Amino acid sequence: MDTQDRLRQLPKVDELLRHADVKRMLEAHPRTLVLEALRESIDVSRARLLSSEGALYDESELLADVRTRLSLKVRRSLHPLINATGIVVHTNLGRSILSARATAAVADIASSYSTLEYDVSSGERGSRHVHCEELLCRLTGAEAAMAVNNNAAAVMMALAALARGKEAVVSRGQLVEIGGSFRIPDIMRESGATMVEVGTTNKTHLADYERAITENTGVLLKVHSSNFRVVGFTEEVPLEELVALGRRRGVPVFEDQGSGVLVDLRHWGLPYEPTVGESIEAGADLVSCSGDKLLGGPQAGILVGSADIIRTLKKHPMARALRLDKMTLAALEVTLRTYLDPEAALAEIPTLRMITTPVEAVTARAESLAAAVREACGEHAVVDTAPDISRAGGGSLPLADIPTTVVRVASASHSAFELERRLRLGEPGIIARIKEDRLLLDLRTVLESEERVVIERVAAVLAGAE
Repeated sequence: MDTQDRLRQLPKVDELLRHADVKRMLEAHPRTLVLEALRESIDVSRARLLSSEGALYDESELLADVRTRLSLKVRRSLHPLINATGIVVHTNLGRSILSARATAAVADIASSYSTLEYDVSSGERGSRHVHCEELLCRLTGAEAAMAVNNNAAAVMMALAALARGKEAVVSRGQLVEIGGSFRIPDIMRESGATMVEVGTTNKTHLADYERAITENTGVLLKVHSSNFRVVGFTEEVPLEELVALGRRRGVPVFEDQGSGVLVDLRHWGLPYEPTVGESIEAGADLVSCSGDKLLGGPQAGILVGSADIIRTLKKHPMARALRLDKMTLAALEVTLRTYLDPEAALAEIPTLRMITTPVEAVTARAESLAAAVREACGEHAVVDTAPDISRAGGGSLPLADIPTTVVRVASASHSAFELERRLRLGEPGIIARIKEDRLLLDLRTVLESEERVVIERVAAVLAGAE
């Protein structure tokens, strides 16, 4: 059979549309997407027939390709993954995951009208700030509070309100770069403030700040190194001393704290990280932090501080551009309410629960999962457990080695890179680590409800079924 005869075997799109399998696809999916998948699969089959001598048209192969292409077309771009990396606040995987109550609140508010900007008691327009302000004040001791869409936005708006056309004094050792190559100097420049650097990379003294203050100084900025540490021959000015200087010279002190810690993590053997409440107690006029790092809520930039400054920020033109939507506010409010009971916060907020879970508990889960995988995959792989290190992630607790136990998987027929690729591309995708040519699964960041899926997917990959 020559090439032209083989090409004539290819069906037309209209013919395939009458096929029983394709009719079922049309019942389940938009016609436009089914047509695209059909045309693409026919093109692929045509190219194969032209390039491979002796190749014949295979209807089952074409329909299988159509199903694969269609599944990719209808799959949401933003979809769930299983995080088996051991990095708790994983920026690429969406940072903190919400508690069950916060997730339910988002669905509740998203599917109905709400009190977003409506005061039920008066029947008049209300403010979206009220949903979180009282909670933030109670949890931190601040006079007033508000929230915007992320911490970079909070810093930019605060600098614009306090120091546009003026100078913002900051230590050279605190000119940090956050995720996505966004840098404090860049944010400061866009805010309209003029940056005045003081001190050196490793040492800054109170006198450095004092010498830099002029009649044009708008704010003294302190940036907490939540995502890095300078160690060794170092010195920085304590917040209390900077506040005292600001009070003497009539200049507000603004601390960008970053991680948004509301509880003292030292109780669980983690390195000291100042809480937002401690910064307010130290006298900071304004403190900003993230809502989706160690606080464990949705993406948000939280601002707490003096009533006068927060009032100014609420009236700033950028406040409307950077405001939170109703779903984020719903998740943030419930997350903050959970903190009113610290024990409930530790149990219910996934980020807190994951970073404080004792290694013994992780080890027990790892050993149980490893045994289940061994039973399911038989002789296809070597599966065991080993001690390792988890990370807080998300630019938080940079020096914290969180002890964990990982499940290690090695296969004679698949490299660790191939196992990782197949798990990542499957449904649902499982994101793992590779170390010493073994696939590592860290149960610290895997939900208990996800364990059965992990066992089934790993076993299927090892058996060659995926």
